[in-house]
Amino acid sequence: MTRAGFLRLAASIAGGALLGGPLAAAQRAGGAAAGGYDFWFTRLRYNSGDWDVDQRMPANILTSLVDYTSLRVDPKEHVVDLADPAMLSAPFCYLAGHKAVEFSGVEARNFERYVRNGGFVFVDDCNHDIDGLFAKSFEMQMGRIFGGDALKKLPNSHPLYSSFFKFDGPPATSFELNGWGDDLVHDYLKGITINGRLGLLYSNKDYGCEWDYDWRNKRFLAVDNTRFAVNIVMYALTN
Repeated sequence: MTRAGFLRLAASIAGGALLGGPLAAAQRAGGAAAGGYDFWFTRLRYNSGDWDVDQRMPANILTSLVDYTSLRVDPKEHVVDLADPAMLSAPFCYLAGHKAVEFSGVEARNFERYVRNGGFVFVDDCNHDIDGLFAKSFEMQMGRIFGGDALKKLPNSHPLYSSFFKFDGPPATSFELNGWGDDLVHDYLKGITINGRLGLLYSNKDYGCEWDYDWRNKRFLAVDNTRFAVNIVMYALTN
């Protein structure tokens, strides 16, 4: 399924159709048609690890989408269990943490179904460390679900970097530049592509922490660092 087809289906679900659950499930994930929104932010809650990180970050992303785009944006963050079929109707999902990730059978099946059928997940390693618990365990999970070579580096010419603002590659975070984590500046992101469509974007750069501040403090930044989040969302919605 193409992303456009997936989004049309998600909208029809919110209007009364089904995808693995009743209308109430779609409304728990945000409900595009029910609320008249083009975009709603869905955070995935999984049983292992610490899923509830960077709690101020979604507000900053939502504010930027309102500031820079014409999208009708739901102002609330929606938290949905990965094991809940409601996540299957979300146009965009976010998953992050510091600790080891071990999906249950239902969580793994929902994750795979969502990615393979047109969904988009942005996964962020809050340790910004390729050798940390989150990175090793999450990449192992992806290998089990999609195959050992499914997760690949994205070239800096990928359309993600020009979907709204223009970037030469993934912007560095202050955590990398300060030498925290593995003392590396990661010059790439990874992803899983299904039938030519990027369904999973994976970062070791800890963008969530970089964007986790009171939204009113954005006025003190020389350059709004959440602009790359706008690129991620716009790419997810249009490709």
